[in-house]
Amino acid sequence: MNRDVKRDYHSTLRTEQAAETRRAVVAAALRLFVAHGYGATTIDAVAKAAGVSRKTVFTAVGGKVELLKTAVDWAVAGDDRAQALAERPRMREVFALDDPARLLTEWAQVMVEIDQRVTGVFRALEVAAELDDDAHRLLDELHQQRLDGAREVVKRLAKLDALTTAVSRAELVDVAWLCTDPVLFDRFVRVRGWSVTRFEAWLSRMLIGQLLAT
Repeated sequence: MNRDVKRDYHSTLRTEQAAETRRAVVAAALRLFVAHGYGATTIDAVAKAAGVSRKTVFTAVGGKVELLKTAVDWAVAGDDRAQALAERPRMREVFALDDPARLLTEWAQVMVEIDQRVTGVFRALEVAAELDDDAHRLLDELHQQRLDGAREVVKRLAKLDALTTAVSRAELVDVAWLCTDPVLFDRFVRVRGWSVTRFEAWLSRMLIGQLLAT
């Protein structure tokens, strides 16, 4: 093995090890945020749960807000790839559909898949937002991202000439935004004991009934 190949190999190995460490830290933080909340979760606790030093937590991810943001981002995406949700193949397939009802049904399915991953940490974030300005800004950012997604769905339905005319388009965006709030999943599934399948069917019916022309 020549020197350049060795250098590339070791560089790749270091990159992979750093990525694995980052995943371990974020996974540990996610577990602790969900189990104990934002306020009670310390950097030292995250380091211990991840099996790394306190310094490594800061080097791999950052402070508590960065840990929370990364945990939420990865929970939404389902992995640690640096690719926006809207750019992922599954979402592209949904937005390419020409059947409005099927589009909303498939979109509801994607949102419920996200809800299952994100609800616990989102609940921790909402509590943290009451106490921490950085966490509050992060919550606002996530609400804005959902609003942007709702606008894209309504825009696509408008192109399909499928929107109801009973209310304004701005109101339809707000309805779509609210329907995809993880709080709904949390209340129906965790609090009221609905199955995930039942909630998904309800969400699909709600979106179709509220957004589409009859």
